[in-house]
Amino acid sequence: MTGRSYRVSADIGGTFTDIVFQDADTGDCEAHKVLSTPDNPALAVIEGVDRHLPEGADVAFFVHGTTVGLNAVLTRRGARVALLTTQNYRDVYTIQGNDRGEIFSIHWRKPRPLVEIPDTYTVNERINAKGEVETPLAENELDDFIAAVRDKDYEAIAVCLLFSFKNPAHELAVEAYLRKHLPDIAITLSHRVSPEWREFARTSTTVMDAYAAPVVRRYLDTLVGRLSARLPEGRQLHVMKSNGGAMTAGAATEMPLQTLLSGPVGGTIGGRTLAETTGRPNLICVDMGGTSFDASLIIDGQPSASNEAELEGLPIQMSVVDIHVIGAGGGSIAWQEAGAVRVGPQSAGSVPGPACYGRGGTEPTVSDANLVLGRLDSSNFAGGSMTLDRDKARMAVKKLADRFDMSTEAMAQGMIDIINAKMADAIRTITIRRGIDPRDFALVAYGGAGPAQAAALAQQLDIKEVIIPVMPGAFSAWGMLQTDVRHDFKMTYYGYWHEIAPEDLAEKFDSLEENGRDYLRKEGFTDAEISFERFADFRYHGQEYVLTIPVPAGPVDLNAVRGSFDAAYERQYGHSSPDAVVEVANLRVAALGTLERPAIPDPRATQPTAARGRKVYFDGTEHETAIVNRSEIAAGETVEGPAIIEEATATTLLPPDWRAEVIAGGQLLLTHR
Repeated sequence: MTGRSYRVSADIGGTFTDIVFQDADTGDCEAHKVLSTPDNPALAVIEGVDRHLPEGADVAFFVHGTTVGLNAVLTRRGARVALLTTQNYRDVYTIQGNDRGEIFSIHWRKPRPLVEIPDTYTVNERINAKGEVETPLAENELDDFIAAVRDKDYEAIAVCLLFSFKNPAHELAVEAYLRKHLPDIAITLSHRVSPEWREFARTSTTVMDAYAAPVVRRYLDTLVGRLSARLPEGRQLHVMKSNGGAMTAGAATEMPLQTLLSGPVGGTIGGRTLAETTGRPNLICVDMGGTSFDASLIIDGQPSASNEAELEGLPIQMSVVDIHVIGAGGGSIAWQEAGAVRVGPQSAGSVPGPACYGRGGTEPTVSDANLVLGRLDSSNFAGGSMTLDRDKARMAVKKLADRFDMSTEAMAQGMIDIINAKMADAIRTITIRRGIDPRDFALVAYGGAGPAQAAALAQQLDIKEVIIPVMPGAFSAWGMLQTDVRHDFKMTYYGYWHEIAPEDLAEKFDSLEENGRDYLRKEGFTDAEISFERFADFRYHGQEYVLTIPVPAGPVDLNAVRGSFDAAYERQYGHSSPDAVVEVANLRVAALGTLERPAIPDPRATQPTAARGRKVYFDGTEHETAIVNRSEIAAGETVEGPAIIEEATATTLLPPDWRAEVIAGGQLLLTHR
């Protein structure tokens, strides 16, 4: 029996599941990778914990990011949903908005909704825009709907009645009536999921929650059932939210929509901590794993965030960390189309995996290309837990190279160049297209494949500094241990800003904060551990879209907040209208529950081993390259390229004319000489 206690986080990826263990007393961290189990993602988490948690140790805190709900939507394998809405408004969800996703494309089609017209039902009722009942709810009409739910074997019900965000009485009455007759069916109410205006977006949000709910709940039930014995009495498992905070597994079963984008946000939250420790407030965070490439921004020390998102072209009204995702990873498959080589978005995943894994994969992947070029150590992959087959990698890449009359090495380099170009374009999407100059940022590269591509990415974007964090291959999981519990509360509050009574505004914010305080108290937080952040959505009169602006606590200075909006508008769009009338649309409160966590000590350098080296290709030319263990580089020491810096979770490629230095917190700083 060790009697030790650990804080544990897990990031479930398409190829690997990363597990980080942090000693709750000393703060020391260690990371492990296990192959993901796509058929039941919980099994990989359970395997990782069972294999690596010391005998007799307990889990003081457990948090994980999951893509189970996201994958259910992307693959259209969610629950069968019946949508119930107000009479004469059945077609709102199908008609959708009046904007085109791609205004210049003649091939654009509206996204296919998750619920079609035959699965949409109506009930006679009406609440007006003021929240007043115009037509009472006809409960007897629900009997036909109940019969249809039973007859067609629906797994979930989404209820979205007109103006229920102003007055939820009818939605609550519908829920009460349905639960009497359909006790085993999941029911989602729009005023709970998104008490906010915009009818199509609110309906879409409600339907997506109902669509993912049964899938997420089954997954969480499996995980909780298997891991609960490891937790001290009274402790709960936590799940990352799309907004960068955490919530208990119990809360996640009530609000499954909040988990949709929980997988990638851990790295962005880790980036926020990195900004503090390195003194670099502006970071581009890129996570290249086996399947996907995720890009996000830290601006002035905080993650770039939004109050809405899109998934498969369908809007979601919820707070999210802005993350741009493309299909580009170590497992991305190279293939031929129209006489050219394409790389991704198809991925070999973990089953069968790249050809070099020796698990049945035969298609050439980015990992195979890196192995062919000598950039990976076939005997020391994933901390030595896997041995890579270089011959199978060469065979897979050569098969494609022969079609283009190229050498195997030239094709491997071409595959790397193509995937780098795709990732650079993804970074341009979240920077240059938004008026942000990437040269003003440092690039933070992590994920199992990120550090190997980081220098090439930086050169394409003319970025001067690259940071490779400690345990880069499991950095997203590490970032999850740096978060706090967060719940967002909101209400539609429309009016001209200059006509708003400060007392009424303060009352509405106080009401939202009280809801947040009650919720966090139920999760075991004391008042001393609870804090709040206030925001409001603003726009100039006559505009459609809004900007979310912080509102300081205490008495509201209307002029100061208005000035903050004008300044934010100027930063976003390059101009502002200080004399124009401003409208407020929504009020928002983030309720934060502070989690206790130990300080993380700087890594300690180990004794250097015998010098090693091998031939490695850089830009088509073979170079004698030093192989360095990252653990042997002390703080302040430098490594000159060409070099390969190896560690348990990733391999960092240091091309010629690049230098690496260990800086604050044990991070690696890469710069071009």
